[in-house]
Amino acid sequence: MGLTFAQRLKQYQGEIEKALDRQLPERDCPQREGIDAMRYSLLGGGKRIRGVLVLEFSRVFGTPQGQALPFAAAIEMVHAYSLVHDDLPCMDDDDFRRGKPSCHKQFSEAAAVLAGDGLLTHAFITALQGGTCAGVPSGRALEAAAVLAQAAGIDGMLGGQIIDLAIEGKEVEAALHQRMCSLKTGALIRAACRMGCVLGGAGEEDQKIAEEYAEKIGLSFQIIDDILDCTGQEELLGKPTGSDAGQHKTTYVSLYGLQAARDMSEKLSAQALECLEKLPLPDRFLFELTGMLLNRQF
Repeated sequence: MGLTFAQRLKQYQGEIEKALDRQLPERDCPQREGIDAMRYSLLGGGKRIRGVLVLEFSRVFGTPQGQALPFAAAIEMVHAYSLVHDDLPCMDDDDFRRGKPSCHKQFSEAAAVLAGDGLLTHAFITALQGGTCAGVPSGRALEAAAVLAQAAGIDGMLGGQIIDLAIEGKEVEAALHQRMCSLKTGALIRAACRMGCVLGGAGEEDQKIAEEYAEKIGLSFQIIDDILDCTGQEELLGKPTGSDAGQHKTTYVSLYGLQAARDMSEKLSAQALECLEKLPLPDRFLFELTGMLLNRQF
């Protein structure tokens, strides 16, 4: 009998956590503060959804978990770097992350900048060196790493953050706001699904379907984030609510209202499920994961 959804999710999260710890071990060296700040931010909890998507899409297309793990760890490093820099005073100026002081509050602003830089750099060491050692064919390893690099860069997450800063406090058209969310939040989620496909040698059509699925859940994920910033419980979120309104940010809630935003998220999730019906899935894991993301409370 196979694993239940909850069992597989817990197994994936546990394996990713162990891989992250292995890839960035504690060291007693002159640059130890930087390593400590990186580990503090990287191993501070989280749902590991991007890493889980890498592992699951790799499984769908027949890649051994050991080969996919370095890439799951790498994308979580890139995500962690983005959160460290997001929290900085020059960005979102958040003092708490997952119920703990943000990296720049626990260490210093300079240490946080360097910790983020270090995590981004270490992600590609982890993917390429770790993937090669795990037996990933070099062509697939390079392609998967390139997918991650593009998603992290100016035409991906970084570009989304630039737009976010540029439009803060301004009236924004819905199309530009959606473009920003598609880059800032969606790019890494799309990369996670596509990396899993690349590692498994999926065909072009299956990769397109996987990316369409990821586009839908990425936007839905951002909408739920916006809703939770208004309605969530601070003890579950691990940070104060209401920060979007306090910073005069345009969100799906400010554009459409709570109920319409919720309706949009449900529609996107339903469209994502339609994409899954077209893929050669071994079980219902991705269906249940999609439902979990829609109904999350943190």
